[in-house]
Amino acid sequence: MKNRNETVSPPARGASPKTVAADAALDLDLRPGQSIELLKALHILTREGKLNQDSRRKLKQVLHLFQFIEKVLLELSDEDQQKGLADHALSLADHGAGKSYLGFIVYDLFFKMLARGHIYGIETRAELVDASKLLAKRLGFERMSFLNVSVQQACDSPELPAQIDVVTALHACDTATDDAIAFGLQKKARAMILVPCCQAELAAQLRQHKALNLTRTPLAELWRHPLHTREMGSQLTNVLRCLYLEANGYQVSVTELVGWEHSMKNELILARYTGHKKRSAGQRLQALLVEFGLSQLLSSRFPLLGSEHN
Repeated sequence: MKNRNETVSPPARGASPKTVAADAALDLDLRPGQSIELLKALHILTREGKLNQDSRRKLKQVLHLFQFIEKVLLELSDEDQQKGLADHALSLADHGAGKSYLGFIVYDLFFKMLARGHIYGIETRAELVDASKLLAKRLGFERMSFLNVSVQQACDSPELPAQIDVVTALHACDTATDDAIAFGLQKKARAMILVPCCQAELAAQLRQHKALNLTRTPLAELWRHPLHTREMGSQLTNVLRCLYLEANGYQVSVTELVGWEHSMKNELILARYTGHKKRSAGQRLQALLVEFGLSQLLSSRFPLLGSEHN
């Protein structure tokens, strides 16, 4: 078994940095034209082009997510052509962008080859936004913008268009995924691609009212133990998110991002706007909130439920 930080495919003695990088690219099965310089800048490859196992796992996850994003972008492009909107410039907003691994990879593999389209990275940490701006300038990724704002502030930012085609959020912690969904609904996103992380809010609510619920319903046994409380909170959070999206006109599917050996934060929610709002989804969402003693979250987390939102 390899050591956690052991490099993959060690280069031959005396090999040039360019050769080492090319060997690492081959080992990663990168696409033709994919930027080695970008992978070095994101510290996926070292300056010498070496790759360690931690980087391999991270890149594998991002590239796998890109496959889902690429499929959606191609479908949207086809839809635009069928509607006679072939010149429409696709837009993508990445929430909780961090160092913008995802945004840079999507731009490098999809937007770079196009003459149009724009990616917006939304991140609250100013130093990460500044670093991303510098990297985009260095790489010549001109159609990337980075905003140092919260998701809520992004909803009203003049730097963002009135409509966004695709909203992504990779490992947006706790309620940040809900904020990304709220942003997508306001921006009439045609698709949302979400990988939730660390859903703690509902678990805290379940824990707070545990004693009352144990006397009210035998279902409370499902979250009586602390470990089950955390797991039930996470599961319920994503179920409610899916129902909320369906109630607001999205077709939703849920799948694994990568195998569990690569990440425990693994659930991928794919939502495509159809305009068909499922009233039953909203009714089931409200019924679940009542059953689990969470009705107080209806107005704060699901404000558009039952509205005439289009």
